[in-house]
Amino acid sequence: MAALGSGAPITVVSAGTRALPGRPMDEGARRELVRLGGSAEGFASRPLTAEAVAHADLVLAASSEHRTTAVALHPVAAGRAFTIAEFGTLAGAVPADRVLDHRDPVRRARALLEEAGALRGLVRVDRPDIADPYGGSRRAYRAAARHIHDCLAVPVRLLTRLPA
Repeated sequence: MAALGSGAPITVVSAGTRALPGRPMDEGARRELVRLGGSAEGFASRPLTAEAVAHADLVLAASSEHRTTAVALHPVAAGRAFTIAEFGTLAGAVPADRVLDHRDPVRRARALLEEAGALRGLVRVDRPDIADPYGGSRRAYRAAARHIHDCLAVPVRLLTRLPA
């Protein structure tokens, strides 16, 4: 994820619950990614697997249905699987000092995950799902991209802010 900066010790991997392996990124998604400063270079779709879920420290899904599918692959991951909107909302409720006290980015990410998880069920998430724009209009892709960007703004800021 470009927003984390080059050389970040945090790895972001993409996989789809219904992805066909080796396909290029959908053109509408690619266009929005580039518009927001990302790159689709080297992208090839891959299906979500139990192994990927098991090895992930954090699983983010566009919808509750996708989250359910991921957790069904590896039920132990339930505590670290969120919808993107849910994680963004919960991260926004985390006192920043509980994350920013950690200088190491990996420890900071783990603290954010722990703090956000502790707030699950205590903080209301109004719109937990992001509508899938696949096959839709440019407006649908732009709306989905904006929603994802907005939901991840707080977590990215907490992970990339320089320590005091």
